[in-house]
Amino acid sequence: MSGNTPETIEELRTSFFYGSRSDLNFKFVRDLSDVEFGEFLSDLFAATARVGDGGDPLEPVQVAYNWQVQAYAGHLGVPANFPHRKDDTPITAMTKALSDAKIMVLTSSGHFVEGDDPEPFGEKNMTQAEAEARIAEFVKSEATLSAIPMDTPADKIRVRHGGYPVQAAAMDSQVVLPLEHLHSMVADGMIGSLTKNAYSFVGATAQGHIKRSYGPAWAQIAKDQGADAVLLVPI
Repeated sequence: MSGNTPETIEELRTSFFYGSRSDLNFKFVRDLSDVEFGEFLSDLFAATARVGDGGDPLEPVQVAYNWQVQAYAGHLGVPANFPHRKDDTPITAMTKALSDAKIMVLTSSGHFVEGDDPEPFGEKNMTQAEAEARIAEFVKSEATLSAIPMDTPADKIRVRHGGYPVQAAAMDSQVVLPLEHLHSMVADGMIGSLTKNAYSFVGATAQGHIKRSYGPAWAQIAKDQGADAVLLVPI
C-alpha cells in the first residue's frame, strides 16, 4: 500500500511479479485468481504452523510448489496447445551409444566464469536485483553465450538471470549446470567424454529469435568441439 491507501488483493498479487515486492520465487501468484490467492495463503500459513508444531519443514515448500504448478497450468492452458510447442522440431536419433558419445552442455541459466562477466548492456558487476529490474531489456536484447571450461572449479562459477530465482543455482551450480555430475558419469562409463567447454546464456529471449539467429552458429560450436550430442538445460 502507498501511504494510507489500502491495497487490493490484485495489487498485492501482482506486486511479486517485478513489482514493489518483486520475488521470483512467488511471481506465480500473479496468475492466481483472488480466491485462489487466498487459498494459497491459507495453505501456506497452515503448513508453516504445522512446522512450528514439529511437522515436516519442507511442507511449506511443497505447498508453494503445488500452487505454482496450478498457477502456470491455468495460465498456459492445455500442454498440447502451449504456444511454444513446435511440431516441426527436428529430432535426430543418436548414431552412437551414449557410452561412446562426446557430450556438450548448453544452458539458459545465465552462468559465467568469474572474471569473464558478459557485462550485459555494458554494465560491470550487475547485481541480481538489477538484472531482475531490467528483465524487459533482457527480453529485447541479443543473447551472449558464455564459455565455461568443463574443469572450472564450482567456486569460480557465477550466475545472474532476471527471469528466475537464482538462489539455488548460486549455492549449487549443479542444479542447472551439472558439470560435476557429468564428470562422474564419464568416470562411471555412462558417457564417453565431454567437450572442452560448456555454454550458458541468459534465456530471457524470444525462442523463435534464438532458433533463427543463434541456432546455426551454436550448432557449429558443438560440431567444432566434436560433440555427438548437446545436453540442453532450459530454465
